[in-house]
Amino acid sequence: MRTSKGLLFFWVVFWVMKTDAQNGYWQQRVKYVMNIDMDVSSNRFKGRQQLEYWNNSPDTLDKVYYHLFWNAFQPGSMMDERSKRQGTIEIGNKSDWDPRVKDRISNLKPDEIGYQKVSRLTMNGTSQPYEVQGTILIVKLTRPILPKQKVTFAMDFEAQVPLQIRRSGRDNPNTKVRYSMSQWYPKLSVYDKDGWHPTPYVGREFYGNFGDFDVNITIDKNYILGGTGYLTNANQIGYGYEAEGAAVTRPAGDKLTWKFTAPEVHDFMWAADPEFVHRSKKIREDLTLHLLYKPAKSTPEKWEKILSDAAQALPYIEKTFGHYPYKQYSFITGGDGGMEYPMATLLAAPGAWLHEWMHEWFYGRLATDETHYPWMDEGGADYADTRVSAWLNRQGVPGYERPDSTYFQYLDLVKSGKEEPLSTPADHFNTNFAYSRASYIKGSLFLSQLGYILGDSVRDRVLLNYYNQWKFKHPDANDFIRVAQKTSGTKLDWYRDYWIYSTKTIDYAIDSLWEEGGKTKIRLRNDGLMPMPVDFLIRFKDGTQELHNVPLDLMYNAKPPEDAGMRWKVYPPWPWTNKFYTIETGHRLMEIDTGEIDPGLRMADINRRNNKIQLRY
Repeated sequence: MRTSKGLLFFWVVFWVMKTDAQNGYWQQRVKYVMNIDMDVSSNRFKGRQQLEYWNNSPDTLDKVYYHLFWNAFQPGSMMDERSKRQGTIEIGNKSDWDPRVKDRISNLKPDEIGYQKVSRLTMNGTSQPYEVQGTILIVKLTRPILPKQKVTFAMDFEAQVPLQIRRSGRDNPNTKVRYSMSQWYPKLSVYDKDGWHPTPYVGREFYGNFGDFDVNITIDKNYILGGTGYLTNANQIGYGYEAEGAAVTRPAGDKLTWKFTAPEVHDFMWAADPEFVHRSKKIREDLTLHLLYKPAKSTPEKWEKILSDAAQALPYIEKTFGHYPYKQYSFITGGDGGMEYPMATLLAAPGAWLHEWMHEWFYGRLATDETHYPWMDEGGADYADTRVSAWLNRQGVPGYERPDSTYFQYLDLVKSGKEEPLSTPADHFNTNFAYSRASYIKGSLFLSQLGYILGDSVRDRVLLNYYNQWKFKHPDANDFIRVAQKTSGTKLDWYRDYWIYSTKTIDYAIDSLWEEGGKTKIRLRNDGLMPMPVDFLIRFKDGTQELHNVPLDLMYNAKPPEDAGMRWKVYPPWPWTNKFYTIETGHRLMEIDTGEIDPGLRMADINRRNNKIQLRY
């Protein structure tokens, strides 16, 4: 049967939606249309927003919530109070506060603060009552939104761009970038299976609805912009965006209107500066990389190297973590360090480009609720950054040697006594130290250690299956574990419960060894509170080796051999309640050179000193 491409696309989308509905899955959808008029002399802009909202939930909604993120940059805000409180906590000999924030919000003058003020809000043409509570706009609807109903909100708002404090803002003294425009518009909160998520902006992480954005930004014509989305009037704008060989025909007047469209994203960021240098590199027919940087901040070579390195790394990234689905990505100088957004990142320096780019797979496509699961994004990006950096090194690309200090940073966290469970919501960690070490470091170890449990090749299949099944769908930790279990045939709820919901640690040891009946027996001991499977490698004096794998009883499976050239022996499972377990080899004691638990150093054992023994005769 012959079917048109349009009809085929409709049926594919219909079938996916029907399948999701049958599985009980749903998510809300949005479409933003925004028109912005920026006054660069006052650092203020006026905005008009039309928001179409699809209530795909089975629930009737009598309220909605918007985020007004820039209200955080006012003296006395929750972000200000939280930061000052962190300054009273000492970690080592340093205050725990974020050095970018400190008490700077308290000292902002009226023309330096940030704000977003709504002057009109309607739903389907009817005015709606609302109130502001810090960084949240609470809207008590005059009529509820019914299940499966679509409504249209219309809003007029104005905003003042804050002095650069955290992520967004203006006139950063370090980057010298005029405008880093993130969290810049009133953004509808997410409603999901757990209800509304009107999380106040205290300092960390975000969560947004997937949808489409059409954003028109009118600004002085000497400013150069970059950010999320595709520029649809490039031949009117120029600045390197125009089609090859096209004549740029800018309209008359002192301002230009930049027209962007961004399909299937959950946020929209842009940056602007009159001195941006714009470079681009088309790395395949359907993908162009953009770079906008200020040459005074760093040498051009360091910035422009990003494009060639990214082009080289992308095939490996897509093979390992999944396909990049958009037609562009932009690396932009701005922000206060490195911060990820859909289709773009803000970078204060070129060195952080890879970590921020890898967020595009975790934050950008999977879009987990970072406010509750920051480790799923930060840990995933950190793991991917380390792995792709290693691949680039093997390809002979200099400048990316980065010692894998992840394990040692985790040990520092454990020894500090400040560790909190990974399940702690981002803003509710007691210290910034515990948050960063947990979300980035322990989150990264979650994936590298999963390779130890399942085998690296199986773990890699899990990552791809997870991405392909859950991209554009806001998965949580349970969704990841389910994919991992189905892919591997291994029960992993125990791993989730210990590694994410507790701070229990791993500590396996070699207890004793002896010869009995011409064979050598080796007794292993569990001194930790978190059980794990155990790999034990025996190296013999003749140069041969044996790998002894002891599965954990809670797995109800054993990983496949990882080295086809090595003898691999699998034992009955080790019950998690038992302190000791004995393995054996047919070799005599005098023939053994060394024995070692976890020879690949993939398990986060907090005391590796008792993991290896060398026999000298």
